[in-house]
Amino acid sequence: MQLTLTGHHVDITDSLRAYVKDKFKRLDRHFDRVLDSHVVLTVEKLRHKAEAAIRVSGGRLFADSEHEDMYAAIDLLIDKLDRQVVKHKEKATNHHRNHNEGSHRYQASMLN
Repeated sequence: MQLTLTGHHVDITDSLRAYVKDKFKRLDRHFDRVLDSHVVLTVEKLRHKAEAAIRVSGGRLFADSEHEDMYAAIDLLIDKLDRQVVKHKEKATNHHRNHNEGSHRYQASMLN
């Protein structure tokens, strides 16, 4: 997964970059088809804002969060993205054992 990190009115330090990378590993655990992600960290007066747009196979997911602490905003962002990724994975998964099974039963009953 390619991770792009940008900051508006904030310098992206090495520790902040490492923290974001470490948190994004959590998304890879649940869904290995995350293609790339773009994270924007913004400081507006006393509010710290974290936004992320990630591309997954089959679509794009977006989340944002605000908090008084940048690290807490990143944590909230990852929680939101994690829920979205799990939901996307559930939608993409075929939950039927054999999706043609019902049609075979119908055809067999018609022959008898």
